[in-house]
Amino acid sequence: MDKNRLYFIDIVRAFAILMMLQGHFIDTLLAVSYRDTDNIAFNIWHYFRGITAPTFFTISGLIFTYLLLKAKEKGLENQRMVKGITRGFFLIGVGYLLRIPIFDWLWGKFSSYFLVIDVLQIIGLSLISIISIYFLCNKKTILFSVITLTLGVAIFLTEPLYRFLNVTSIPIFLNNYISKSNGSIFTILPWSGYVCFGAFIATIFNKNLHKKSFKKTIIGSFVIVGCILIFYSSTILAFLSKLFYIQLLMDAASYNYLFTRFGNVLIIFAIFYSLEKYLKSPLILKIGQKTLSIYVIHFIIIYGSFTGLGLKKIIGKNLNPTEAIIGAILFLISVCIISFYYVQTNAFLYSKLTKIFNKLKSKS
Repeated sequence: MDKNRLYFIDIVRAFAILMMLQGHFIDTLLAVSYRDTDNIAFNIWHYFRGITAPTFFTISGLIFTYLLLKAKEKGLENQRMVKGITRGFFLIGVGYLLRIPIFDWLWGKFSSYFLVIDVLQIIGLSLISIISIYFLCNKKTILFSVITLTLGVAIFLTEPLYRFLNVTSIPIFLNNYISKSNGSIFTILPWSGYVCFGAFIATIFNKNLHKKSFKKTIIGSFVIVGCILIFYSSTILAFLSKLFYIQLLMDAASYNYLFTRFGNVLIIFAIFYSLEKYLKSPLILKIGQKTLSIYVIHFIIIYGSFTGLGLKKIIGKNLNPTEAIIGAILFLISVCIISFYYVQTNAFLYSKLTKIFNKLKSKS
């Protein structure tokens, strides 16, 4: 067993991608009449669905930064940084590619909807940002750790300032990264904050993983900090607002979904890290390692990438709860099976993009 490998990362990634799949399936196909906010089961599903994206962003920052710091120990951080930049641009490209309406374009119908931003573009840009921060820190881990933690907190605290930001004076291509006014699902702020927190957590693991009782300590810390964020972060922000007369903190406390969701993420980390030895089955680990393929396949099936013919259009919001649950289970199984036999193009594309990047670097 590789002592440097954090199996719980793949376990959390598997959990996050499966939650995303069932969440997208049910949200897209469940009939409107069954979306009853007074129904306990629906509210529980809706709440846990809201944890999925924060978990995905945080674990993305954690795994990339952890691998980067491990590469530094071997003197290979430059190669890892190049690979990270390549992966970042690759994710951004795939994010746009999945929304290109090929048949509409062939018929001469063009719209700017394919420029909306989703999870892949934000993760890709966030990874590039993390690499840039690491480079500007002169590869000093402690400084990098402090900056990523500070950035994460600052991004969350200042959310009221950019909550309704919409800069129409810049091209829509760029505006979509900071505003949801044109249909973007995610924006770089505040979601990159979760990636920063993930990067910070990675520095803790990198420095302390081999210390005695570290696992118990970090699990306990996840639980304590997570509970504080979930149950008391709004109270703490309100108290600090009154203490220092800072209205921004009160505004953040009044709509405090970022810190509470991060608290949920830490609890999830604690659960899966404590159960790591029981959950690191080959199937779960494989799902965790195939998240990009699974995401692409599920997106094509549900939303009809390229053709426009997906379950969203074919079935629509017409399923009852029983049909939606059974359908979601079958959907998860089908997408995972397809991804396991999916042609491995990622490594090929990464290698080609890396060669191009190295050629450009050598010419400059």
